[in-house]
Formats: sequence, C-alpha cells, structure tokens
Amino acid sequence: MKIICKPGFLFIFLYFLGFLGDSPVDAAVKKYQFDVQMKNVSRLCNAKPIVTVNGMFPGPTVYAREGDRVVINVTNHVQYNLSIHWHGLKQYRNGWADGPAYITQCPMQTGQSYVYDFNVTGQRGTLWWHAHILWLRATVYGAIVILPQPGKPYPFPQPYQETNIILGEWWNGDVETAVNQANKLGSPPPMSDAHTINGKPGPLFPCSEKHTFVVEVEAGKTYLLRIINAALNDELFFGIAGHNMTVVEIDAVYTKPFTTKFILLGPGQTTNVLIKTDRSPNRYFMAAGPFMDAPVSIDNKTVTAILQYKGVPNTVIPILPKLPLPNDTSYALDYNQKLRSLNTPNFPALVPLKVDRRLFYTIGLGINACPTCVNGTNLAASINNITFVMPKTALLKAHYFNIPGVFRTDFPDRPPKSFNYTGVPLTANLGTSTGTRLSRVKFNTTIELVLQDTNLLTVESHPFHLHGYNFFVVGTGVGNFDPKKDPAKFNLIDPPERNTVGVPTGGWAAIRFRADNPGVWFMHCHLEVHTMWGLKMAFVVENGNTPELSVLPPPKDYPSC
Repeated sequence: MKIICKPGFLFIFLYFLGFLGDSPVDAAVKKYQFDVQMKNVSRLCNAKPIVTVNGMFPGPTVYAREGDRVVINVTNHVQYNLSIHWHGLKQYRNGWADGPAYITQCPMQTGQSYVYDFNVTGQRGTLWWHAHILWLRATVYGAIVILPQPGKPYPFPQPYQETNIILGEWWNGDVETAVNQANKLGSPPPMSDAHTINGKPGPLFPCSEKHTFVVEVEAGKTYLLRIINAALNDELFFGIAGHNMTVVEIDAVYTKPFTTKFILLGPGQTTNVLIKTDRSPNRYFMAAGPFMDAPVSIDNKTVTAILQYKGVPNTVIPILPKLPLPNDTSYALDYNQKLRSLNTPNFPALVPLKVDRRLFYTIGLGINACPTCVNGTNLAASINNITFVMPKTALLKAHYFNIPGVFRTDFPDRPPKSFNYTGVPLTANLGTSTGTRLSRVKFNTTIELVLQDTNLLTVESHPFHLHGYNFFVVGTGVGNFDPKKDPAKFNLIDPPERNTVGVPTGGWAAIRFRADNPGVWFMHCHLEVHTMWGLKMAFVVENGNTPELSVLPPPKDYPSC
C-alpha cells in the first residue's frame, strides 16, 4: 500500500493507522506520544524558544475514526505546569480526560506524564486540541481529524484531497512574560504581532517568504479544507481569492451546504469547506483577518497562505482576496444566520423541545481593586457579576471524592439585578463579586441558556465554549433578549449544533442542551484575555440512577496538585 503525500496535503491513505478496509482492526486503539518540549523558532525576523509538542508548531494531527479509542501519553519536559484539552470531544462520563487545569485535573508538573484515554463516540469531523493552562495554547495546539466509520460516506461530494488550515496568533516576545507583566500592571496584555496559517504568517510580513504555507492543487478537482481558529483573542474572516467555498460542517457537525465567499470563525470554532479548483491556473492567496465590531484594540493584520495550481511557477505573484472590513457586523450576522444543521435521518438534530430549566447569564467586564497592581486596580470579567476564582484542587476530583471547601454550588440562574444590558456604556460601580461557584444540574435535565452581552465598560463579541457537550444555537439577536417575544423566533427544527457559540456584540445567544453527561464541565469565553479575567464558570452534572450513567473512576496516573 503506497502512502500518497502531495505538498501541503494530508491525503489520508494511512493504512498503518487502520483507516482503510473493513477489518475489525479498524475500530482500533490509536496511540500517540506527546512530548512537550521547548524548541527555538524564528518568525518575523525574531527567534525565540516556544513550547511545542514533539518539536512541531503547530503540533501533530490526531487521527481517529468514529468509534475508536484514543490513547495519548503526554510527557511534560518544560518548566511550566501543563494540561491539554481535546476541544469538542464529549468525553462521556470521562471528564478525567477533558484537560482544563484545575477543573477536571491538576496539571502535569515538569517531568510528569499523564495518559489521556478516551473513546470517540458518535462524533466525526474536525476538532482540535490545545494547552488549557496559562496562555500556553499560543503555540501548543493541533488538529483532531475524526473520519467516519467504514462504509459511511460524507453527506457531500467525496473530495479528491483534503488539508488542515489552522489559524493562530504569534507574539515576538515571550507570551507568558508579557501576560505576567500586564497582570502586575492591571492592564490588558499586548496584542499579537501577526496571525498565522499553520504556524506561518505569510509573505506580507517581514522575513516570511520561507514561512508561508503553500497548497498545490490540480485543476478541475474538489478539495476539503478543515479550518480551525486556534487564535487566542481574535475572531477571523477567511477567504480564498477567486474561489467560493461550500460550508459542509461546523464544530464536527454536518450542516446544510451553502456557498460563500468568506467564512467567520471565533476562537475555538472549526469549519469544513469544499472548494472547486475551477479557476484559471494561477497562484491565489488564502487570507484571514480579524472581525471586531467593538471599540477594542486588535491585531488587524492579514495572514496569507497560497493556493497554487499545479504547473504555475513560484515567481507568479498571487492574487489577494478582499476580506470583509474588520467591523462588518452585517456580514458576520448574515453569515451566522446561514448555518443550519443537516437534520437528516442519518444525522438528526435532536433539539430539546421541552425545557426543564431556563438560565439567563449576563457577560460583563469590570474593574476590581488590586493593592498589588501598579494601577491599584485590575480588569475583571464576570458571568452574572461573578468573577470565577480558580481552585487549587481539581473541581472534578473534589466532586467525585466529596472533598469539602473547594467550591460552592450556588451559582445563580440569573443576574443579581436587571438593567438595560446593552444601553449606553456603564462606567461606574464596575466591581464584581468573586468566588468558585458552580451550577448544580440534575442528570438528563434539558437546559435553555441565554447568554447576554452587556455594555459594562464596552460591548464585545464573546465566543463561549461548553466542555463535555454540543448544544443547539436556537436563537441569536442584537440588543436585550426579550423573554416574551424572542422565543417565538427560535429555530427548533434545524439550528446549528456546535460546542462554541459567538455571542454577538451588544446582543445575545440562546442555546439548548440535555445534561446527560455526568461530571464537572467548564464553560468559558474562548478569548484568552477574558478567561484570564474570570469570564468562566462550571456545571456540576449529577450522576444518573445507574453506574452506567455515572462518572467513571479516575485513572491510576491521575495527576495530583
């Protein structure tokens, strides 16, 4: 069996991984070794040591089939404590393998190893993995590609080849040093110096001609691009000069296909698109640039990679797409409205129609006193005016072993007071309450959660990620959520199903899910700066009535704090 590798493409004839044929071996155990190690890397005329997995930036792709067991031994060789999150994998009853530090596990200390052992059940598509402590995911990240079971084709035209496109951010300086300095001041950390595609900023940046990702394609074919936004703080538009894209999947859930010139991804989100190489042979830039429709400073530079038709010389200057403007709110809202679950007999959208519990969470920024900060104050972020305080013992361990004093389960279902959430900016009384407070949920409860942005300091778009679950985005809107009128407009037939939702700037998003996965599950803004400031909380989902509906015991090598 010949393994075919074409430049820039992961053409997955990985026979040795059991991805071909129908033998029983295919529902297999896929084993990986992740060595977390420092590596000197040069970008934008600057060299620095960065944290990597196996010396790769981005890190290795994890391949599996739906139904496989995946066993990943992670060994920490760097000076930082570390944990890795397998973003979007549901980890049924198995929060021990989820990865967020101090939520489901204590991090691995220098020299320690931990085996993430999990099953891929009922999921197929593009997800990703990343460090889930400090800001280490700036360089510690990679793709997860889950192929369908043998004999179950894609519900769209079979692509000729496929490749991963991972969007990221690059800082010239040491990221952890910059974040620590900002925290001492009580101010935001510096913006990134560049965006990247597969770790490379592209030829529009200095010293970057050799740091450009190039994909060679043949004319007249259909290609699948698996696109991941691994940026820390930026929502990103992505497009290819001269080519339309057909969206077929988001967050590892098939969608009703639609064609678009540009896609939009918040940090943490993934999108699969088909492209047809039906243009005149040339070199075309693939480009990504930020979306920010609030008065917040961002890295507004454009990253590029090259789609190169076979036979076209490298000397040809590529054509650049004209991305939407960074503040193009109407394009962003219109694009997200087009996303719909496929909702076919093979891939149904099982939207909860009956709601057991309704939650209303306000998202806000704030300012708290900080005697140790140079400014005397520091920026904070909160849900229902609660800034989450990270514990020193993993919450899942405390829950499983009934360890007292680690967390409270009185997180409120609604904010302490109602106000005009999205009116004029509120710049007084910006203090928040603090605590490690969780929301306790009975097993199998159906939940409707409305996430409401507020104008505390400023409105801003927030990509919210829920661990352990997918959810249905049944509605979004601009302004204040109206509980009397807005539910009538909810899409309960084929809403998009995902694990990360963008709450619109000065608006709201309503999601529904069934709490059928017992454990402790983190929910947080996927803008790293907001997570750091406390824009996070967690649900404690109780066990069901039988051992088969209860949290599994922890593994023997579970790290201790």
